[in-house]
Amino acid sequence: MKNILVPVGTSPNSHETLQYAVDFAAKFSAQIYVMEVFNLKTGAGSLSNITEKVIENTKEHLKGIIDRVNAKDVAIKIVTYNGNLVDGIKGIDRELGIDLIILAPKSNDITEEMYLGPTSGRIIKRTDIPTLIVPKGTVFKPAKTIMTAFKSGILKRNRILNPLLEIKKSFGAKVNLLLVKTPGYTDEDLQVNTALMDVSSQLTFSENSTTYLGVLEHFQAQKPEMLCVFRRRRGFFKKLWEKNNISKSEFFVPVPVLVLSVKKD
Repeated sequence: MKNILVPVGTSPNSHETLQYAVDFAAKFSAQIYVMEVFNLKTGAGSLSNITEKVIENTKEHLKGIIDRVNAKDVAIKIVTYNGNLVDGIKGIDRELGIDLIILAPKSNDITEEMYLGPTSGRIIKRTDIPTLIVPKGTVFKPAKTIMTAFKSGILKRNRILNPLLEIKKSFGAKVNLLLVKTPGYTDEDLQVNTALMDVSSQLTFSENSTTYLGVLEHFQAQKPEMLCVFRRRRGFFKKLWEKNNISKSEFFVPVPVLVLSVKKD
């Protein structure tokens, strides 16, 4: 895990997410790219230096956020993009190879009832990059127990697990698997991928109407310090991933959530 992307917006708490990312990156000797996008369309009669001024102001804003964190020995680089947020992230990924995105659940203009706002929701929904959702105000500490929840043990590519494997190794964490049998499950769903079994210390089966209800049932007993889920067509949050905004009544846990995308399966 070498390149970590931290998209920031206008939230006054952006420095808290960046500080968590810096502390996290230090455990992997990774570097951080702090990103902000803007959408500027200039007409034929516009001043030629408008874009340059916007880029300069954007960089100054990012420098102000960086100045508020203890960078330690972590390299923090600034990235700006004029255009669509998701297109910008995909472009940076193609150029640099982003291993992980770290972001807060929602921006400051979303009501407290929301878990994912439109910005964080779009990033998770429309990119294939592993993402760590960090609750606002969370101070970094290596997670010692990670609950990995899913409704199907099928994984076509073992490399999907790489971020989880790296975190487990670096943090010395114990990974507990939670396989939730939901209505319509098949025997094939219960055959857990061998690489997933190898990383785990415990496998628990649960029968619930949704994977999230299975998480709620076992969360207090296991007290995980991180939750890991898969995003795929028939996986965790199947219906939640169909939209950008996710309310806390639909999903909420008070710990960082690692989202591994298997969309291409």
